[in-house]
Amino acid sequence: MIRPLLAGAACVALLAACNQEQSPEPVDKAQDMAAAPVGQMSAATLGANTVGGYVSNAAEGDMYEIMAADIALERSQNAQVRELAQMIKTDHTAASNAMKAVLPQAAPDVTPPTELDERRQGMLDNLRSASAETFDQVYLDQQIAAHNEAITLHRGFSDNADAPQLAEHARTVLPKIEMHLRRAEEMKQAM
Repeated sequence: MIRPLLAGAACVALLAACNQEQSPEPVDKAQDMAAAPVGQMSAATLGANTVGGYVSNAAEGDMYEIMAADIALERSQNAQVRELAQMIKTDHTAASNAMKAVLPQAAPDVTPPTELDERRQGMLDNLRSASAETFDQVYLDQQIAAHNEAITLHRGFSDNADAPQLAEHARTVLPKIEMHLRRAEEMKQAM
């Protein structure tokens, strides 16, 4: 019941944004805003409750974070944003590698995705199309949403008895994800 409501709300937001006769940025912002609750719902339900859902969401989250950080390192002129992007890229690359290392033992029948889902790909597309003036704000907004989603996912899976090695992974990566979120929120407030 909640998914259809979220989808409906997302559609209304997107249609409202599409009716504006401005640059594509209002549409992109509406898409990013709609993606946040959808991601949270996915992380809290399927992602936190099944091994395959957790692996898929964690892998795609790491891929998105690394790719978004690459875009920020290329486009941002703000030293603090670039520093955050480098930290995020380093930490999510390490998290991705650590999860891949335990998968053969922890979940031998689960194959992590190698491509982003449409929602996360859309967020990257929106980040790429952000103007130079709004880029840092768009990046920080996306990082706050993505890290809130990741926290929900990893906290929800951290006590999973069916895959103790992956549950340990979830507990291990949480402190860095929480640190990324705090830093992004502080930077957004300072802007």
